Amino acid sequence: MLTLCIDTAYKYLTCVLIKDDQILSSYSEECFKKQSEEVFSALDAVFKKANVSKRSIDSICITKGPGSYTGVRIAMSIAKVIGETLPCDVYTISTLRLYAAGRENCMVLMDARADRVYCGIYDKDEVLSKDQAIAIKDLDIRDHQIVGDGALVGKTNDYGDIPEAFLKTKKMWEKVDTISYLTPEYLKESESYYR
Repeated sequence: MLTLCIDTAYKYLTCVLIKDDQILSSYSEECFKKQSEEVFSALDAVFKKANVSKRSIDSICITKGPGSYTGVRIAMSIAKVIGETLPCDVYTISTLRLYAAGRENCMVLMDARADRVYCGIYDKDEVLSKDQAIAIKDLDIRDHQIVGDGALVGKTNDYGDIPEAFLKTKKMWEKVDTISYLTPEYLKESESYYR
């Protein structure tokens, strides 16, 4: 099975082609707020490098958020078009869960602006705290490996190997039954965001 994976939700533009359990080709570069300008050339590059036709994919997996409003919608729009026209199966994964990628006892942080972060806590494949928007001052980072925007809490930024993360999280991808109902998860609507 050939799967195209795309993450445009945050700082990186990542496109990956996975055949069964092997990465055939990938592109992953920091491209914050420029994903829409670069995504199609990145897609062309990964298909060309893998020497496969764009019409040969069986499925697509994208990050569904949280992330930037426009960034999340870029991959989602591509997935909807491809999923309806080929057709192929469409899968999603939380951006935070992707970045956690099976790490032990990790807290994934992404800047949500206004002194807030998107936060999820994971231990290997288990969700310890569901994704939420929370004030930075309310975080308890003790005893957690920090992934993502560590600089927000005095740590090092660490996004890991995003192409490899898609492969590692494959069993956590969520199949989309009705593509037209596919919507981003922004999390800012959560009650904790307004505290």
